Amino acid sequence: MRAPTDLDTLTDFFDRYGVALTTGDVPAIAGCYALPGMVVADTYSFSFTSPAAVALSFVGAAPDYQERELVAAHATIEDVLPVSALLTMVAVEWEFLDSRGRAVPGERYRYLLRSTDDGPLICTVLRTA
Repeated sequence: MRAPTDLDTLTDFFDRYGVALTTGDVPAIAGCYALPGMVVADTYSFSFTSPAAVALSFVGAAPDYQERELVAAHATIEDVLPVSALLTMVAVEWEFLDSRGRAVPGERYRYLLRSTDDGPLICTVLRTA
């Protein structure tokens, strides 16, 4: 097993994650995370140690996506940096599509991914500028 650096593998992973985010599929979102996991932003940080905790942390995001009528998410992979044999840091810019077919600018994140037998999983999410 090696760090997830193949662009096809990473694109497939972020496509699946984006679908889970925009459809509010909280169990699928939780399935994209390694445990324990962490989210870090300028004004807050939180960690989770169970799939239920991951799900709970994203329950509030689903209504926001619905209110903004976001129906699709596309991750543009900007940078891939192997960190170790099993870890990779991936810089992503998200763009969303609303129900009227308009592009909605998203945000930038760095994801620390761990390679597993089942594919990459998110260990840490870092919101960036």
